Amino acid sequence: MFWKFDLHTTSHIDQLLDREDVTLRELMEEDDVLQECKAQNRRLLLFLSQEHCMQELVRLITTEPPADLEERSRFKFPNIACELLTSDVSIINDKLGADDSLLEVLYHFLEQDPPLNPLLASFFSKTIGNLIARKTEQVITFLKKKEGFIGLVLKHIDASAMMDLLLRLISCVEPAPLRQEVLHWLNEEKLVQRLTELIHTGKDEERQSNASQTLCDIIRLSRDQANQMQENMEADPLLAVLESQESVAGLLKNMFDGERSEASIVNGTQVLLTLLETRRSGLEGLMDLYSQGYERSYTVSSSILNAIEPHIKDFQQLLLDPPKKSAILTTVGVLEQPLGNARLHVARLVAALLQTSALSICQELCSLSTMDLLLDLFFKYSWNNFLHFQVELCVAAILNHPSEERPNPGLQNHDGNPAASDPEPQGEEAAETGGTSDPQTSVHNALVAHLFQKCQLVQRILDAWEENDKIQGEGGTRRGNMGHLTRIANMVVQNLEKGPVQSQITDLIKELPEDCRGRWESFVDETLRETNRRNTVELVSTHNMHSSSEDDDMESPFPNDLSLQQIQQMTANFVDQFGFNDEEEFSEHDENIMPRLTELPKSTSISTRMIIVPMRLRLKPAVKRGYASLMMLKKKRTSGRRRR
Repeated sequence: MFWKFDLHTTSHIDQLLDREDVTLRELMEEDDVLQECKAQNRRLLLFLSQEHCMQELVRLITTEPPADLEERSRFKFPNIACELLTSDVSIINDKLGADDSLLEVLYHFLEQDPPLNPLLASFFSKTIGNLIARKTEQVITFLKKKEGFIGLVLKHIDASAMMDLLLRLISCVEPAPLRQEVLHWLNEEKLVQRLTELIHTGKDEERQSNASQTLCDIIRLSRDQANQMQENMEADPLLAVLESQESVAGLLKNMFDGERSEASIVNGTQVLLTLLETRRSGLEGLMDLYSQGYERSYTVSSSILNAIEPHIKDFQQLLLDPPKKSAILTTVGVLEQPLGNARLHVARLVAALLQTSALSICQELCSLSTMDLLLDLFFKYSWNNFLHFQVELCVAAILNHPSEERPNPGLQNHDGNPAASDPEPQGEEAAETGGTSDPQTSVHNALVAHLFQKCQLVQRILDAWEENDKIQGEGGTRRGNMGHLTRIANMVVQNLEKGPVQSQITDLIKELPEDCRGRWESFVDETLRETNRRNTVELVSTHNMHSSSEDDDMESPFPNDLSLQQIQQMTANFVDQFGFNDEEEFSEHDENIMPRLTELPKSTSISTRMIIVPMRLRLKPAVKRGYASLMMLKKKRTSGRRRR
């Protein structure tokens, strides 16, 4: 059967354009109008760029469609209009960016009373964002003439599209001098201060959430771009304000003034956590955050910590007396007093503060017994793994404190002050001795002692483990925090064997009551060892492997009379024969998509390696099939010898 193809068909749009009375709506009804526009159909583009068509397209994306239209087709034409205006075609960009009357129609959309239609707001934001990227100077000049522009955007910040618009102003402006000019303009408009004021009890929760997210994104974008810019470039004024002690203090004042609401606490804390980030998150859950091999990307400004320190007692009070929440039904029963998002964020903040190793912060946390309170919550809320992970990070930050850490390269503080995380001990002797003249090491040693003595970490681990064994022995369910408790116990054991506070932990273990010390030694030698053995996943296991009938029936490309020794030799030489090995630098375009096996940190868990390694081993299909057949044959020979 043969098919006839007409390769010279004329688009139906061209046929419509042959008519003198064709309308914009008729063209927008065509399924391929967007395709023809992006394909630079000149006749179509000339039609669309006419003044009355551009006016109609802009009107469609800024005017609420009639309510009596069918919901399925109500926003059809506004959506198509937005796609046409943002199709990144120069003739449309030029027309829209150079015509102040069109820009005025767009701007008038912001002058409506809230709330905005979220769909129309997204069309507006996408169109303006495209112009900011493509017709930067014209649009920035127009917006700067509008004195109330920032105020109008913040009035509608409950629409996430307005948040996107602000971020486009910060990240999409080129070249660098013009971007710096825009940043100074936004700073003069007090963008940071006005966003901070929105995070306050009594404000709408959606506005608070979007304001918080905007501040977090500004911090991350500004830091990333600061890392990329040349040394002689001027610092980002928005980031400088955000990291200033005055700005952080203002945020904390808004969070704790008046009646404390969970929304203001959570959203404000999210901004603080972003300010305290020492590297970009993204590998959480894949790599251990507290592994000792990573280097920080950023340094934490001392002004941030100086502003937070007086309010640590307020965060402590939140752990004791959180915002009231009603009981909730969970899969394990009714939870009369839920942990709540506020207390979870406080735990995240404590973990982040401990990782800065700031002297005064550690002293305050130690004097308030914050870790003792977090451990209470760890065992009380035995099914909240989000909390368990943060408590684990806190313990890791205390035990893995780098005694010889040198200042890490990162962003310089905008106020010229040294980074708060930079004070370091004097050397190995200071780390090994219990007492030292170095204040930083002394405070950290006090924090370690507090963890083992006041918080009774070892006793808590033993008691919780025995209680869980008793529950399971009676037919109950294993507690949900046992996995994290296992990791914490392993962390203590590892630092007993080797670590910056090895000698101190050894002394603290010796100071335990004799019966407790005996229970701990027995727990480590027997219970914990057996738990670790069970938790270990074998990547390749030949135990109890039997040849299935399916395997026996499969044909192999290799002769059946090969001896086991020959198969083993072929297996050993396979990678050489096919020019592949684990250390090979791939020549294909995706060669660096994952790290090499040897580049993985030693602390990487087995389960993580099971995810990473197969992604790295990108064998050609033919090689994969050959290797699979070879291994199948080897398996059959081995199982055959076992049966004999």
